[in-house]
Amino acid sequence: MNLEPWQWALAVLGAFIAGVSKTGIAGLGILCVAIFANILPAKQATGLVLPLLIIGDMFAAASYRRHTVWRHLGRLFPWTILGVILGTLALGRLDDAAVRRLIGGIIVAMFTLHVWRKWSARRGRGDEALVAQAPAWFAPAAGVLAGFTTQVANAAGPVMILYLLAMRLPKMEFLGTGAVFFLGLNLFKVPFMAGLGMITPASFLTNLMLAPAVVAGALAGRWAVHRINQQWFENIALGLTFAAGLKLLF
Repeated sequence: MNLEPWQWALAVLGAFIAGVSKTGIAGLGILCVAIFANILPAKQATGLVLPLLIIGDMFAAASYRRHTVWRHLGRLFPWTILGVILGTLALGRLDDAAVRRLIGGIIVAMFTLHVWRKWSARRGRGDEALVAQAPAWFAPAAGVLAGFTTQVANAAGPVMILYLLAMRLPKMEFLGTGAVFFLGLNLFKVPFMAGLGMITPASFLTNLMLAPAVVAGALAGRWAVHRINQQWFENIALGLTFAAGLKLLF
């Protein structure tokens, strides 16, 4: 893959951030997507980023799998598969600008819903009633949206952050559940991406060149996660989610 030196520098930074996002601050993943989308055509960037994310997922799952809350995965996976199929169909029918606006609108809407539910809980209905006990449609909606957004732009991170925070998972359970979910989801996506011509021998060679940066980022994320306060963790994740949604929307 022919890139200018400055583009290679950004690609290494993006790969490093991909690793950090998998083992440290989950909301950083959307920044990785944004970096690659600025140095490559959007669809080509999506195919290039996926194997990098899988490398990070392997490190994250190995580090945090014992903290996984499996019942949440069982609620999400069937709906996520449907979302991946819908996303595959959309890639052939929507241009890049339309897809970006659609994803941004979804993220901002889910962020607004999450904040409203927390605000309602504080108004007297109780945190447990509105935040810990999500409505029955919430998991199916999050699953379909996660599958769709990850297929079209590797941008399911913000959707999953909102879902896992709404489940009131502590930091380590948050990381473990998210790690196993994304490892399974991203491996499931590979045949779809290859079939669309978005993963090629040339792109995979670039992945191998960038893999050390992903590993370095994953190790840095593991070091950082034990030094981040739970409330700070949630605030950083939510703030990055909202910023990412606005960037995609506008």
